[in-house]
Amino acid sequence: MSSKPDATASDDPSHDPTLEHPLEQSQDPSRLCERARRLAEDGEAARAARLFEQVLALGDTPHRAQAALGLAVVLDDSGDVAGAREADRTAIATGDPEYGPRAAYHLALTHERAGEREQAEPAWRVVVDFGNPAYLPPAHLALARLADDSGDFEAARGHWEKAVETGDPEYGPLAAHDLAQRLLERGEPARAQRVLTAGLRLIDRDGSPYAYSRLAVALGIAYLDQAIGAFGAALGDADEPADPEVGPLATELLARTLPLRGRDAEAREAWRRGLADPAVAGQVRARLRRDFGEEAGDGEGTDPADLWWEPVVEQSVADGSLPALAQEAFGALDHMYALLAVRYARGGADEAIGEAVAVPGGYAWGPLLHESFAERLRLAMGTPDA
Repeated sequence: MSSKPDATASDDPSHDPTLEHPLEQSQDPSRLCERARRLAEDGEAARAARLFEQVLALGDTPHRAQAALGLAVVLDDSGDVAGAREADRTAIATGDPEYGPRAAYHLALTHERAGEREQAEPAWRVVVDFGNPAYLPPAHLALARLADDSGDFEAARGHWEKAVETGDPEYGPLAAHDLAQRLLERGEPARAQRVLTAGLRLIDRDGSPYAYSRLAVALGIAYLDQAIGAFGAALGDADEPADPEVGPLATELLARTLPLRGRDAEAREAWRRGLADPAVAGQVRARLRRDFGEEAGDGEGTDPADLWWEPVVEQSVADGSLPALAQEAFGALDHMYALLAVRYARGGADEAIGEAVAVPGGYAWGPLLHESFAERLRLAMGTPDA
């Protein structure tokens, strides 16, 4: 037996001693791709990349696009973004209907991840051009958001609508929500309702309760905006007198609905307009005061108009500042009580009363309280000047 070493393996240029599996010596692109995929899943990126490159070196095979995409993913995971993008372009160039759009999708994500929005857009357009239904929904949603960010609403609307039309349960509702938000901002609540209704049909409420609730709330907001528009239309222009039949009701509904959309200033203006219109002012005031309850005077027959706090409370309701007024009143009461209780306990009741009486002076309604007290004192003492 000769001791001369076997030259077969060492002289074979295709032999790589670092490749440990028999399949890694194969020239079958299908088997090589499968082996590379398994290596990548096992965390052996370098060996997987070599096998994908080996397939690409075989030329224009039916597995070229698959190998290029696999190489792109492996290189991207390894931090070689430039190499990954080049591999993506190789896969796209094959025109493969499955791996081509997947590569374009991956390419777009690498650009978005890097904040390169201008480079991401053409990649998303390539995804759309391939027409693969599996990748159209995210591509249209991405293109819509890019167009929206650039201020092109019409282009964004087109892509949002196409994303909804795909019927995709993941991306369709997202597109419906985004489009509805823009429509509401543009004063188109009826269109927003239609879009949101279509989006809700795509969601399994039990499977995606958060997504369903999100769109359901947006739909409710759309109805609120539409109601606000209808109430405002019933009142007409600001310089027109309100219809005595529906004006008071429309005024109340408008003024009470506007704050739900954060439009407090408009609500105050609605009340102001109604109270300033002689034809409906009485009914508007009655609606404004519907929650006031029974009037509390000093005795029987007291006219509410004589109570100093009545206009303060009424104005507070019209302004939407009643909680602040209540907080002020309770704060003042708490302060006065504390002064009286502490001073009384120390035997300084007379001084405490003086300090307590001065407490309301720091509030907007304080002078009215002082005037009320002065009038009561005048009547009690029977003098013209108290």
